[in-house]
Amino acid sequence: MLGGLATFIARRARRILVVAAVFVAVAGSFGGPVVGLLDAEDDFDDPAAEAIRAHDALLEATGAEPAPDIVALVRLGARVDTPTAQAKLERVEEILRAAPAVAYVNVPDPESGTGISGDSRSAVLSAGFEAGAPRADAALALQAELERVPGVVVGGAVVAQEQVGEQVSEDLARAEMLAFPILFVLSLFVFRSVVAALLPLAVGMTSILVTFALMRVINEIEPMSVFAINLITGLGLGLSIDYSLFMVSRFREELERGSSTPDALRATMRSAGRTVLFSALTVAAALAALIVFRQRFLFSMGIGGALVAITAAVVSLTLLPALLAALGPRVNALSPRRWQVALHRDAAQERAGFWYRLSQAVMRRPGTIAGTTALLLILAGVPFLRIEFTGVDAGVLPAERSARVVSDALARDFPGSGRTSLYLALDAGREDAAAVAEYAERLRELPGATAVTPEPEPRGDSWRIDVVGDAGLLDERSRALVRDVRAVEAPFDVLVGGFTANFVDQQASLAAHLPVALLLLCATTLVLLFLMTGSVVLPVKTLLMNLLTVSAAFGVLVLVFQDGRFEDLLGYTSQGALESSQPILLFAVAFGLSTDYGVFLLTRIKEARDAGLPDDEAVAVGLERTGRIITFAALLFCIAIGAFATSEVIFVKQVGVGTALAVLIDATLVRALLVPSLMALLGRWNWWAPAPLARLHARIGLEEAGAGAGART
Repeated sequence: MLGGLATFIARRARRILVVAAVFVAVAGSFGGPVVGLLDAEDDFDDPAAEAIRAHDALLEATGAEPAPDIVALVRLGARVDTPTAQAKLERVEEILRAAPAVAYVNVPDPESGTGISGDSRSAVLSAGFEAGAPRADAALALQAELERVPGVVVGGAVVAQEQVGEQVSEDLARAEMLAFPILFVLSLFVFRSVVAALLPLAVGMTSILVTFALMRVINEIEPMSVFAINLITGLGLGLSIDYSLFMVSRFREELERGSSTPDALRATMRSAGRTVLFSALTVAAALAALIVFRQRFLFSMGIGGALVAITAAVVSLTLLPALLAALGPRVNALSPRRWQVALHRDAAQERAGFWYRLSQAVMRRPGTIAGTTALLLILAGVPFLRIEFTGVDAGVLPAERSARVVSDALARDFPGSGRTSLYLALDAGREDAAAVAEYAERLRELPGATAVTPEPEPRGDSWRIDVVGDAGLLDERSRALVRDVRAVEAPFDVLVGGFTANFVDQQASLAAHLPVALLLLCATTLVLLFLMTGSVVLPVKTLLMNLLTVSAAFGVLVLVFQDGRFEDLLGYTSQGALESSQPILLFAVAFGLSTDYGVFLLTRIKEARDAGLPDDEAVAVGLERTGRIITFAALLFCIAIGAFATSEVIFVKQVGVGTALAVLIDATLVRALLVPSLMALLGRWNWWAPAPLARLHARIGLEEAGAGAGART
């Protein structure tokens, strides 16, 4: 199939390039604005969770948001009881009440001290919007007007969401500006030709723009998260570089052997092209497992990640071959003589290179090497056992953002403001007043409940009770309070909402859907690797090695971000925990990429074995002929995805660092040491499959007819 596609492309290369140029221009103009069309609102919520249903019930009953949307921090410059301070507070209150979308305003209470700082020189006012109001637009308009008043800083949930979206866009532009020049310079060294070095960047930009266009279409059907743009950019660029490196290296090798351009292209597509196809399928399958989660953040990451993996493969198997066909030997153009000599040396397929010698050394002591490497990876993963989770709030933003300024000031200067606050939606009417009062009394008896305040009367058939706890929003004591409140029996239906309740529900939702996602991820990986290798041992072994890689990366993330190491170097402030969905996202991404590099190596080992080489020799030859490529592919990928370590949003930074770590671990310790040592230990059993499955593979295995057994990927 791929050989036929290569013939078709070789005959029509120039026409394909013209059509591709038009298509990319259209995709760029249509997909380019997608960043501004996506947002971060409610990205981490499960729409079916009890806390969300409590929010919706009170929103419908009262016509207003149950919790404030916007918070104005007013630095008074004097004590709150002075005329100057009072005038400023009245001005801020006037602006809030005059806004058409505002349903209610909470003002400071001098008697109780609510909303007044410990030194009485700052105060906060908050407001909730009406049901159906354009919350983002209303919040931004209010922020612009309020911050004209000297000393006023505006934050709150809606402002924080908007600022996270803005920050993601800024981070994306900075990451691209940082990554592209570095990638080009490194590509010059790797490809040893200016022309060849430009090809991965062209494939990467095309893949990203096409995926942006597809995401814009999908967003019209199902709203997508703005955070998916970061993954699409980093993953699209990284995978495109990987695929281009394997395709271009194979094409140049065939040219060095004396093949004509069409023949070289056919050989490339039959070997490296097949590897690229397998790789894209495994990465897409791993990320598609995220679609089972109800959180828009993970769902969007699954859609965007799977799309960009498939798109990168399609572009690498269509546009890139057309470019190679049009260039022919000129793919090596603008290459200094020193680089040309290196190219000839690479194409010689000598069995005395560094990777060949390393593999032979490893396989002489396979048990020791395998045990030591596995132990190191397990030890690196041990810190993951003490992981703590947190939610997404203004704390993920850089310190200078107004929402973060307000959040930090509330926690630092306003006693009690950081305590958990729950709102309960009771399905009760006026006739249930006595039962509501009795229920409120039982709530007051709960440990950790410092205030229980029922509303004087219901709104329709919904009665609200507010419960204030004595601990921080996400402390275990506050989470226990949520569970205790939900356990109290009532003669009517009760829904518990609020930030803490929402976090508890998020944790439960992630835990409930995680087994299904893991099952899908592992099953698709096992099936695809079986179809590629015909073995049941190699897929299981790959699965176990991927788990070691991912656990080691997780352990390092805990040591760095949870424990607060390298804060100045990486430019972040530790939250003492990781955002709940990040380990799941990182698992899918890192697992897919580990399989990706495993496919590259296993394909070459299988080809060498199919050519008649003994098992140990096939492993050594496979590692020699892919070791340099995999290492440089991993390095370039780390630059592409690691650029997001510069993000000012902490969990985006975690994705960049975590993915780069996983790729480095996999491309070094796993592929260089663990794979050859385990291959040597298992010998011919690596390729074992029960007779029925062997017959099944003979019928449906994904083999490219006519691919040379000795072809290099």
